[in-house]
Amino acid sequence: MGEGSKAVLVRISGRVQGVSFRVWTRARAEEFGLAGWVRNEDDGSVTALIAGPQTAVSAMLKEFWKGPPGASVVTVETEAASLAKPPSGFRITA
Repeated sequence: MGEGSKAVLVRISGRVQGVSFRVWTRARAEEFGLAGWVRNEDDGSVTALIAGPQTAVSAMLKEFWKGPPGASVVTVETEAASLAKPPSGFRITA
């Protein structure tokens, strides 16, 4: 990743499944020019890897607190991710 780039692994919990959170995340990430992925977890949370310019990553982290209509976000937990090979594009996984 280039200078000023950042990668973060994010876990979002609350009412985040069954409200199109993954589709919303992909759309917002693409608007911000971010790469990565998003998936539902068995415990009802959503996990996402977001990578790109630091300002875009910060903006997306704020967006996670809002979520799509119908979502009720309780926590947004982040941890730095180091990527040997940055992802290209943004996809929804299982």
